[in-house]
Amino acid sequence: MTMQRIKAAFLTLALGCFLASPLTTRAADKAPDISKLPAPAAKQGLTFDTDIKKIIEPSCLKCHSGNRPKGRYVVADRESFIKGGDSGKPAVIPGKSAESPAVHFAADLVLDMEMPPLDMREDFPALTKDQIALLRAWIDQGAK
Repeated sequence: MTMQRIKAAFLTLALGCFLASPLTTRAADKAPDISKLPAPAAKQGLTFDTDIKKIIEPSCLKCHSGNRPKGRYVVADRESFIKGGDSGKPAVIPGKSAESPAVHFAADLVLDMEMPPLDMREDFPALTKDQIALLRAWIDQGAK
């Protein structure tokens, strides 16, 4: 084996080990720490149009509506909010707020997927703990 082939084999092996290492695992692929979530609110009878839309409009609607919504995720209506975007997975899992990605992102549980993005929060405020609690309660009540 020539020295050039040995170097190429070594570099290939090293690159393979790096790509398989935990350092290259995307933050969004890690399970969120749901113990950091606020408890669902006690309020009953929550609906998207009455309770949830007004919470998400100031923080989410500018980027997640119109002809070219970010991540192809539209939050303007209940069905779209639940459906999700580019990932192909639902953003809301009715009855399971602790498993719903929309809650994880709004509660800043997923590194690099905080919503609204950290660098935009001067213009688009993060949801408060009380708002996240209402979102959770709505989802746990069936996301009606």
